[in-house]
Amino acid sequence: MNQSKWDSKYGDNQSYIFGTEPNTFLAEYFSQLPRGKVLCLGDGEGRNSVFLAKQRYQVTAVDMSLIGIEKAKKLAEENDVSINFVHRDLQDYEIGENCWQGIVSIFCHVPVSLRQKIHADVVRGLKPAGVFLLESYTPDQLKHGTGGPPNADLLMTSATLSQELTGLSFSHLVEIERDVQEGSGHSGWSAVVQLVAVK
Repeated sequence: MNQSKWDSKYGDNQSYIFGTEPNTFLAEYFSQLPRGKVLCLGDGEGRNSVFLAKQRYQVTAVDMSLIGIEKAKKLAEENDVSINFVHRDLQDYEIGENCWQGIVSIFCHVPVSLRQKIHADVVRGLKPAGVFLLESYTPDQLKHGTGGPPNADLLMTSATLSQELTGLSFSHLVEIERDVQEGSGHSGWSAVVQLVAVK
């Protein structure tokens, strides 16, 4: 994956490119996550991990951008929360087995082969009754151009998620269009897929 791209993206923006408020889907559904250890994948500048830490979860946040993590640490300090930040490319990060009450993936777009590996690891990594919470752009997002990658191969659908997350049961899985206002990076009418899945 392209660390320099994200270092540049986060470093060029003096403010937080996706804002400092949590993703609204996460803010609405976080209570579905059992209490305990939660892993945030591709957490960037920390808005979602900080939100979860403020809700008293034990949060580990993984991201490949050191600049993003430094900004996330600053945000955590400003909010007086403690988070375990891990500087690692997701292709090199070991999620583990049966060790997370919750795993969160918010607009974490990676190549198909890596995504399939990550999702298989998510299923193994969750404890029984653990919850995976995800929001991602769908290929329909390409017609909006309001955020996300310009490559359809990096986007997700409910059908692909169903296939890749065998072993989880879905309490919420929808493709919708909604207004996403998250800093300058996500701004406008958007096509997304949302899921809450239980092991």
